[in-house]
This record gives sequence, C-alpha cells and structure tokens, in this order.
Amino acid sequence: MTPRWSVVIPAFNESQRLPPYLEQVVAYFEGRDEPYEVIVVDDGSTDGTADLVEGQGLPAVKVLRRQPNQGKGAAVRAGMLAARGAYRLFADADGATPIEELKRLEPMLIGGADVVIGSRVLVDSGVSVTTRPHRVAAGRVFNWLVARTGLRGVADSQCGFKAFTAPAAGRLFEALATDGFGFDVELLLLARAVGCRIVEVPVNWADQAGSKVGVLRHGPGMLWQILRARSRVSRARP
Repeated sequence: MTPRWSVVIPAFNESQRLPPYLEQVVAYFEGRDEPYEVIVVDDGSTDGTADLVEGQGLPAVKVLRRQPNQGKGAAVRAGMLAARGAYRLFADADGATPIEELKRLEPMLIGGADVVIGSRVLVDSGVSVTTRPHRVAAGRVFNWLVARTGLRGVADSQCGFKAFTAPAAGRLFEALATDGFGFDVELLLLARAVGCRIVEVPVNWADQAGSKVGVLRHGPGMLWQILRARSRVSRARP
C-alpha cells in the first residue's frame, strides 16, 4: 500500500537524541490510522545509530545506510528520493520541532501548496520558540544574508521541518546538488525557479543540546554553498 506520508530523518551520530523522537513520530502516525513510512538516513555514523534504530523493531521504520558521511543535504536527498509517500516531510533527528506540528503544514499541502516550510521566525500567538539569544542573533544575520543572495520573502530558510508533495519532492531533490547544511536554500531557490507554490507557517520549536551546526564553524561554508547554488540555479533557468 502506498504510504500517505513519508518522514525522512537524516542522522549522523544520533544514538542519543534520535530514539526518543523516533518513538514520538511512530506513535503520532499510528494514531492517525493511515499508511506511512519513516526513513532514517544514517549518514556515516560511528556511534551505532543505524543498529540502534533497527534494534527498536519498528515495522514502519527503515534505515538507509550511507558510507562515508556525505552531509545533511546528501542524506535528505537520498531519503526523499527513496520515499514513496504522497506527501513527504523531512525532520531533524533532535526533535526540535515536535512531529505534531505536521498539523500546521498538512492543510497547506492539501490546499494546493507544493512546498510548506516550518518557520521559527514568523510570529504566532499559538506557537512557542525557545532558543538561546546568540542563536537568535546569528539566525537573523544569516537570514538577512540569504535574502541578499536571491531568496527573498522567506523568513526562515533553515528550519529542519519541511513538507512536499510527491511530484515536487521528486523534481526538486533530483536537481539538488548541495550536500552540506546550505542545501535548504538551494532547495527553495529551485522551487522558486520551477514555479512551485511555497508556503511558510510558524511552528513550535525548542533548541536542543548537541546541535551539529555551529555558526562560526559552519556559517562561512554554508554561505559559499549558497552562492554556488544560486549560480547553478541561475544558469539552469531558460
């Protein structure tokens, strides 16, 4: 049976943070009583993440093992292209965005959007975003820079909670070339270039310990990836 939803979770050394979130994801979809699948893409972990997930014995969860580590963008791309669902979500392994926030994205897809992205920046009295002050400041600077590379009108390009229709996912992830953390921006630039309808909605989000992304460590590389992606997308336009 074709899944209604596919959930792709990229994981690199997530043996501590992933299992609790995975249980929440499975419990949520089991409560919906509809076909679904969860694809954990193990991106070259060295801490036994893949074995731990398989050891949980969850029938709807499968592990896609990749060696060596190739980057978050490459992991999400592999998972999305392996997915079979009519709708497809990728979510971060730390569970910073609760899986229940899918209820905010799903109506937009049903209503005709091709891509729906969760946002930690858009203001809504019904949601709560908990993060450290320095990450808020860094995020604002990063989004300001992203807007000036051509992705205007998107408040938060980097939230790791994005949903797609199957046709949009196939088209966009086939074309995605950024392997690292800057892949979100290329994805949205591609979506704009091919005329996808993009909707951004506020979601609950809470900063989690053990983040793999550091502003000083990864920021310059991400900006370089974004500039290269903008050049690729511009060249590909008719």
